[in-house]
Amino acid sequence: MRVLVTGGAGFIGSHVVEQLVERGADVVVFDSLAAHDEVPAYLPSTVDLRVADLSDERAVAAAVDGVDAVCHQAARVGLGIDFDDVTAYVRDNDAGTAALLRALWRRSFEGRLVVASSMVVYGEGRYQCAEHGDVRAEPRRAEDLRAGRFEPKCGRCGRELAWAAVREDAPLDPRNVYAATKLHTEHLASVYGRETGSTVCALRYHNVYGPRMPRDTPYAGVASIFRSAYEAGRAPRVFEDGRQMRDFVHVHDVARANVLALEAEWQGACNVASGQPHSILDMAQALGDGAARPHGARAHVAAAEVTGEFRLGDVRHVIASPELAADVLGFRAQVGFTEGMAAFAHEPLR
Repeated sequence: MRVLVTGGAGFIGSHVVEQLVERGADVVVFDSLAAHDEVPAYLPSTVDLRVADLSDERAVAAAVDGVDAVCHQAARVGLGIDFDDVTAYVRDNDAGTAALLRALWRRSFEGRLVVASSMVVYGEGRYQCAEHGDVRAEPRRAEDLRAGRFEPKCGRCGRELAWAAVREDAPLDPRNVYAATKLHTEHLASVYGRETGSTVCALRYHNVYGPRMPRDTPYAGVASIFRSAYEAGRAPRVFEDGRQMRDFVHVHDVARANVLALEAEWQGACNVASGQPHSILDMAQALGDGAARPHGARAHVAAAEVTGEFRLGDVRHVIASPELAADVLGFRAQVGFTEGMAAFAHEPLR
């Protein structure tokens, strides 16, 4: 099978490429290498590397020629700095996806298409009220956050809400530019599938971490930011009370989910998550424990600092149900939280 992986030199894409090559696939890597000074040494020598941007119509047309399946990972990721990033996100994510799909359309591609999406399409996670059951969380008020009242409240009775696992049929509510572009990627790919008969699967990644994660950029994830703080001998700054719940899933598992999705025929969107929720503070402490291990004493690493700071509009809790991916793709995460974070404390970043 000949598979095109866009963004195949990147954090997640490169791990997808490795696993495909290990399975004997003929892999075309399409990547602008904008985030790299040179071709990464970790790319397998057997891949057909095309260095170009998705805005390059001829390069995209050449890359899609003869492929049996497409894994679309190329994207501008993270939350960026502020709304001034909007044109860059739309150019790279919306227009980039559109350019890829147009090239596939022009060659009458009807094969398997897997696209990278994100948990951010849900906005806030799923919440339950002790009296009213499943409810939509009210926006958190600045005065509550300043007073250290971080939990969302029920709009009907004012009680604090408890988090619950988000299923794929939850309402979609993108609350930042990146989220909006990932939802648009899903929609464009779905339209392509309906128009052509191509089978399409969107994978909604939760908090991905692991080797080759970008470091110290506005687009880096919280795990990378905390890891960099420990490396520099600083205490990671944990916002709010540190009890924000997330699902941290290792990049090796995410890559395996992509390979399984490429081999399946099921259509729709799936959460890609570990199914093991942990708080942001749990993650900071697990990373600190891993960073201290070679030194033999916890005192060598500064403890995480819970600051009480907040950013209005941040999501409090978002936890995924992994059941659909298990049912339709046969995917279950294999890397445990403790072992994964301990290894990540020393693995190379990018």
